Amino acid sequence: MIHNFDFYSPTEVLFGKETQKDTGKYVKKYNGHNILIVYGSDRIVKNRLLEEITSSLKNENINYHLLSGVVPNPQLGKVYEGIDLGKREKIDFLLAIGGGSVIDTAKAIAYGLAEPENNVWELFEHQRKAKACLPVASVLTIAAAGSETSMGAVITNEKNEEKRAYDDNLARPKFAIMNPELTLNLPDFQTECGATDIMMHTMERYFTNGGNMELTDAIAEGLLRTVKENALLLHHDPQNYDARAEVMWAGSLSHNNLTGCGNDGGDFATHMLEHEVSGMFNVTHGAGLAAIWPSWARYVYKDDLARFVKFAKNVMRVQEQGTDEEIALAGIDEMVEFYHSIGMPANFAELGIHPSETQIMEMAQSCSNATGGHKGSAKVLYYDDMVQIYKMANQEI
Repeated sequence: MIHNFDFYSPTEVLFGKETQKDTGKYVKKYNGHNILIVYGSDRIVKNRLLEEITSSLKNENINYHLLSGVVPNPQLGKVYEGIDLGKREKIDFLLAIGGGSVIDTAKAIAYGLAEPENNVWELFEHQRKAKACLPVASVLTIAAAGSETSMGAVITNEKNEEKRAYDDNLARPKFAIMNPELTLNLPDFQTECGATDIMMHTMERYFTNGGNMELTDAIAEGLLRTVKENALLLHHDPQNYDARAEVMWAGSLSHNNLTGCGNDGGDFATHMLEHEVSGMFNVTHGAGLAAIWPSWARYVYKDDLARFVKFAKNVMRVQEQGTDEEIALAGIDEMVEFYHSIGMPANFAELGIHPSETQIMEMAQSCSNATGGHKGSAKVLYYDDMVQIYKMANQEI
């Protein structure tokens, strides 16, 4: 049965070459006057992207301040630093230059500035809901998280290693400037981690029980095939602009919930399991997803067999030979081969970590706590299930 849905995607997208030169015009369009630019490394300084953007702001008489140093698996301490800076400078608009970590940091700062009397971490611990958020926008430099058009943000509390998500339409960006040229010089590892994350955002919505729309499935399957093909192209030809463009656009479509219309809201157990891994071991999110998904899939596939068979046939192009279980398992095996073909891991050893049994129990308990005791749609997972999936991922297969 098809579920009711409310599709809301208000972000304006400016896509293509040299679009970053119009940043000032778009900030002005959305009433930014005194903005905080959030970014990560000095790469955008060295390649003069920051200079291009600040020049466009100056042309529109827009005042700006800078906050640098955002890291992968963005940290709460940097969010607090941004909130303090924003209060002092009376910031009214957040502009992120970077990928998901930078955009998520900007969103969290925007929540904190809009409700300065409250601790923003309370949102990520789900102790309350946000009542306001300053406007956020981005110039995207990494195709991966889809945060440039999504309602989500993920922040790590570095003091207790908790990595938590908060979703709210209040933080949907006003605009996203997406120039695939800005991703041409990314290291291959970052490119392929991004492609993995994009596919996983779609797969989390695809592997569900209890109703789906054929049209939504077709969009999801087409997106997955497109990213798979272009990730392989970029692994061998990183300067391929068209492949970069396909992957960048897919990243936004994968996480603005287009591929979730009509289903039960999605599974997202793999994401929640991975949050504990990157929270504890500080691994790159996309690589962590790749290391967990095969074990999750082999653990749950019998409970969602029809979807795994459909995925094997329509996405992984598995031949219709054997039983449904054999076809489903062949699809999972093909996914592992794909991960390996683009340099992604498929278990913890390949990821470069070796959690102890105590650490596995700690991750499972933290994941159970973060999800209210259970998570999943393909198969609802509880603490013991989470332990088993971590243990499977900890074995070389």
